[in-house]
Amino acid sequence: MLDPATIVAAPAPGRACGPCTLCCKVYAVPAVESPAGRWCRHVRSGGGCGIHAARPDHCRAFHCLWMTESWIGPEWRPDRSKMVLSLDPVTRFLNVQVDPGQAGAWKRAPYHDQLRRWAAASLPLRRYVLVHVNTVTTVVLPDRDVPLGTFAPGDRLVARERMGPAGLTADVEKASQPV
Repeated sequence: MLDPATIVAAPAPGRACGPCTLCCKVYAVPAVESPAGRWCRHVRSGGGCGIHAARPDHCRAFHCLWMTESWIGPEWRPDRSKMVLSLDPVTRFLNVQVDPGQAGAWKRAPYHDQLRRWAAASLPLRRYVLVHVNTVTTVVLPDRDVPLGTFAPGDRLVARERMGPAGLTADVEKASQPV
């Protein structure tokens, strides 16, 4: 299995984190004892990392899709959208990690419509758009949103593509690891 910390993406020209630190809230970083959904204790008031020079490799290697993909519009900057976009390096699923303090941000315009368009474009490739609010996951499909509930380590998405009245869609469910 690939370790996401070993995949380093470069920022797109003209993109910089600036005062945005939302990734420091929505992701767990065990190396600095930072739980998902709460601000990392190293985030400085006004933005930036208090241990930037000595930050963990996981943090050093991460850049959100807004940072790396110049085609993603300014409305998707995480501190504006309240969401951090990333691609799973193995499945190529689009992961949308939502600020739990703004849990409904992904349902607002223009974000929800764009997530649906990305879902429609990704479905023929068997790639999915997953919205996460802490551990609760919803799959965005071209024609509907499917809440899957809490996704634990080892859980996986099971999907069966089919033609619906409006075109290609899928039936999706969570498959849990046997205990």
